[in-house]
Amino acid sequence: MNRIVELPAGQTIEWSARDRTFTVEHELKLHLVNGVLSYEAIAVAPYEKTYPSWQRLSAEGVSFVGYVGDRVAAEISLSNGWNGYAHIENLIVAQQFRRQGLARALVERAIAWAESRHLAGVMLETQSNNVPACQLYESCGFSLQGFDSSLYRGLNLHSQEIALFWYRQA
Repeated sequence: MNRIVELPAGQTIEWSARDRTFTVEHELKLHLVNGVLSYEAIAVAPYEKTYPSWQRLSAEGVSFVGYVGDRVAAEISLSNGWNGYAHIENLIVAQQFRRQGLARALVERAIAWAESRHLAGVMLETQSNNVPACQLYESCGFSLQGFDSSLYRGLNLHSQEIALFWYRQA
């Protein structure tokens, strides 16, 4: 990534690489033992997963955009959460730029942003079938602290996706 740029409050950027599709090859199987949540990645028959288009949830948030040359390659949006944590609302990397360190650089920028505001840490939610994201967050110092097995059933009554809540303390 050549540079990361902070978008001013309320500003959005239009870019054509917002393909939110990825191939699921593993899903997480959760274990809760003595109050400690852990997981293992289980191989599944590959399938495509896509997220609906996204709009910033919070007007009080900030976005950082990663550029490769003059092309927008990635974006992270976060806000001050009600609980004293920075809340990563969205992280997306264009397909052609995935697995090149862009997401890590943006997560590290989000952590620095939270630290500069003396927040308790950073939190986010992802899904049990987004194993690469889970592995990224864990490698950035996040720990799996909770789950919700019903969150996605509002979108699809038969969904087996589990919402996973990751936290990184300041």
